[in-house]
Amino acid sequence: MRNHLILGFVLVSCLTFAQSSSVDRDWYNADVVQDKVAGISVTRSYETLLEGRTAKPVIVAVIDSGVEISHEDLRDVIWVNIDEIPNNGIDDDNNGYIDDVHGWSFIGGAEGDVEHDNLEFTRVYKSYYDRFSKKSASEITSAEKKDYARYLELEKQYKKRVDDAKNEYEEMVQIRDFFYLCKSFFSQVYGDVTLTKEMVDSFEPTDDMTTAMQKFMQYAIDNDFDSMLDEFVQDAEGNVLYSYNLNFDSRKVVGDNPNDVNERFYGSANVTGPAAEHGTHVAGIIGAVRNNGLGINGVAAPVLIMPIRAVPKGDERDKDVANAIRYAVDNGAKVINMSFGKSYSPDKTTVDAAVKYAESKGVLMVHAAGNSSHNNDKSNNFPNPVDEITREQCTTWIEVGASGTDVNALAAPFTNYGKRSVDVFAPGVDILSTYTSGDYKSQSGTSMAAPVVSGMAALIMAYYPELSAKDVREIIVNSYTDYGKKKTPLPQSGGKKTKMVKFKKLSRTGGVVNVYNAIKMADTYRRTKGVGISE
Repeated sequence: MRNHLILGFVLVSCLTFAQSSSVDRDWYNADVVQDKVAGISVTRSYETLLEGRTAKPVIVAVIDSGVEISHEDLRDVIWVNIDEIPNNGIDDDNNGYIDDVHGWSFIGGAEGDVEHDNLEFTRVYKSYYDRFSKKSASEITSAEKKDYARYLELEKQYKKRVDDAKNEYEEMVQIRDFFYLCKSFFSQVYGDVTLTKEMVDSFEPTDDMTTAMQKFMQYAIDNDFDSMLDEFVQDAEGNVLYSYNLNFDSRKVVGDNPNDVNERFYGSANVTGPAAEHGTHVAGIIGAVRNNGLGINGVAAPVLIMPIRAVPKGDERDKDVANAIRYAVDNGAKVINMSFGKSYSPDKTTVDAAVKYAESKGVLMVHAAGNSSHNNDKSNNFPNPVDEITREQCTTWIEVGASGTDVNALAAPFTNYGKRSVDVFAPGVDILSTYTSGDYKSQSGTSMAAPVVSGMAALIMAYYPELSAKDVREIIVNSYTDYGKKKTPLPQSGGKKTKMVKFKKLSRTGGVVNVYNAIKMADTYRRTKGVGISE
């Protein structure tokens, strides 16, 4: 049987998003100079530069897993389609979507909602599997040889991924079981009370096993396993049951033709869906109501959140992403947050066309760089701002990596990076935000860093409506706090040895976004450029 002490510390690599909860809950709104933490000066900006000024609400589309629109800290900032009469079964505004009062779901239908789906890798592999799995090598024609070789390559990867997913699930189950064993042990020591870090710290182990239990529970309490561990086990199980399951069909409930990338009008008005945890967290970072005495303060005020469901547990489909972008643009969003990504994009040209459409309409798109500790200059992370055919770069796109609280170790250990492919970093470690069932939770990831930037963009647009999306992008990527010369541990995957690099090597800017600097720069733009710097 595996040593429990070793098993416990496997969590460092398995629980990518679990970070220390010892930092201030509102740290990302703080100021690096005044508060000695690598925040982005949101609070300082409201209390000084924006005090007493009026602003116009900006619509931010959240393309994600869904948003709990009834949440106490979000319900007052959820976008309302005033041209649509609720629940009458009629497309009152003639936009092609019936009863889209608060947004739309491209992964739902009359028969239900998609919660799980394959990874895109699985869908790509399945297309080859269906062609070649029943053929022998001698039956392959000369015209098929290249595709057959690709099939064999993907087959090896698929088998390894399936084995890894099964092992990870088994490992997570063991970790969960050991967690509950430890909880039971400490309840016998201290009684049926809430176990605290102080109680565990004061415990005196008597042997190797109780030493392991103490160390494990210290880590578990720091990382809030009570609220997160079961969820991680469910996610690991989902990888086995759905992500790599060649026979799983998620789309029957939607009622569309998933292979028709030109199909536009399908889905449902259920913008919450069955698994809105991720999207709700993202939405709160952007625009949870400020200073209402509840929960948290979002970055942007005033703001309206437009929920668009397109991201299941698994990988989003290119068709849905493209349609979500077009829906957002056509219904008035000025910023689109995209806290998702994948390594394959078989219909990238469809997404590229939607991105180009958003760009032509002056909409800013903010995308998370990913959580695999990879260099995006050398690996794929889709969607991206580079048109596959023309190789042109979208001028209203910001790619965001995740930073932490410590100015001497800025890059989050999980974040993707890239000197050419990542524009700037933003806080993405231990971010407290809204959660389902009216709750609040801390989570980490570039999924949290992107909405920090989306909220920042909406804030600038709200107070400076004369500035274009190109202006706002230029302001954000040029008003950062410059940490370029500071060294940070290079994010490493696969247990590789950590090395120190200059922060400037991880993005185009070598900086972390800063709202205070951006507001001052926006003032300059308005005074010197009038209606903005872009046509």
